[in-house]
Amino acid sequence: MDSFELNKIIAAVLMVALLVIGIGKVADVIFHVDKPKTPGYVVEVDQAASTEVQTAKDSVEEKIDISALLAMGDLATGEKVFKKCAACHSIVKGGKNNIGPALYNVVGRKVGVINDYKYSKALSEYSKEWTFEELNGYLIKPAKWIKGTKMAFAGLRKEKDRASVILYLNKNSDKPLPLP
Repeated sequence: MDSFELNKIIAAVLMVALLVIGIGKVADVIFHVDKPKTPGYVVEVDQAASTEVQTAKDSVEEKIDISALLAMGDLATGEKVFKKCAACHSIVKGGKNNIGPALYNVVGRKVGVINDYKYSKALSEYSKEWTFEELNGYLIKPAKWIKGTKMAFAGLRKEKDRASVILYLNKNSDKPLPLP
């Protein structure tokens, strides 16, 4: 192929590009639309209603009947669902900390107290114990329950899965807590 053929190919590609850009510019001139200064209608949002919805949602989350929730779960399902957790946590007695801390004896333990694990600042300063209610809230969505936690787990949406995992965690303890 000589240079004249190459020049014709490059010129054809450039002409197509200019033609596409030119047609777009011409269309904008022909079909120009002026935007109105004021919108056709105004959408008014009632701030009080959205606040009430949020408050109602928060109160529903706080008033979960933990005994009814735990009645939904079973240990076999808990062991099966815990496999998602086992990628980062160990559950055996004397198990090592992995990406996440070891979870043997976690139910009833104070949050963030394992000495040889570096917790996030949010978990270190969280001054509660891992009760059934705390575990349920945390397992729904960890980053939402304790803001600033470094645990990047999406959470367990299904109530039966959460209840089963909590029962499984409680079973894996030297002194399992009595169920409510």
